[in-house]
Amino acid sequence: MAKTLGNFHLALLIGLVLLAAAMFGLHGEVIGTKPYWVGWLRFFHVIAGVLWIGLLYYFNFVQIPTMPTVPAELKPGVSKYIAPVALFWFRWSALATVLIGLLLAEMTQGGYLARALTLEPGFRTIGIGMWLGLIMAANVWFVIWPNQKRALGIVPSADDVKARSASVAMMASRTNLILSIPMLYCMIGQAHIG
Repeated sequence: MAKTLGNFHLALLIGLVLLAAAMFGLHGEVIGTKPYWVGWLRFFHVIAGVLWIGLLYYFNFVQIPTMPTVPAELKPGVSKYIAPVALFWFRWSALATVLIGLLLAEMTQGGYLARALTLEPGFRTIGIGMWLGLIMAANVWFVIWPNQKRALGIVPSADDVKARSASVAMMASRTNLILSIPMLYCMIGQAHIG
């Protein structure tokens, strides 16, 4: 058991096989129909969103508050190895969440994307959530990532530039933390409140 669960790729593969079994076993009668594909899109939208927001919360609840207490000789372990990988998944899961979400909105309920983005009645809740998500994703790609590249030394920069970039990246990350709370409410609230 330890050999199986100790192997990330094998554990992930097992999860995907179980997912396929559940989808085919539970919904075999609708395979190939539009509701079937919308269900898959919704599932991948949620998975990408969980990864994105989970990493956002990891950075804000764990890494940023803990780094000042990490001994100087151990900090490179985070900045050289953990943070770059976490930022890779962070930025790509943000993009996947947004793209899949936009596609999902266009394929659901006769295509409500335009109505949501223009905040039409009945689509205001999801529309506000979508706008917050779009702002957050733009923040990831155009503020957090460029500044983190400098702060982590991925892009060579002077020490004062690194320090300033680290501060900007942290403030942008905290902005996304703040925006994530109403965004998540809007995403869940649309189905229950409208």
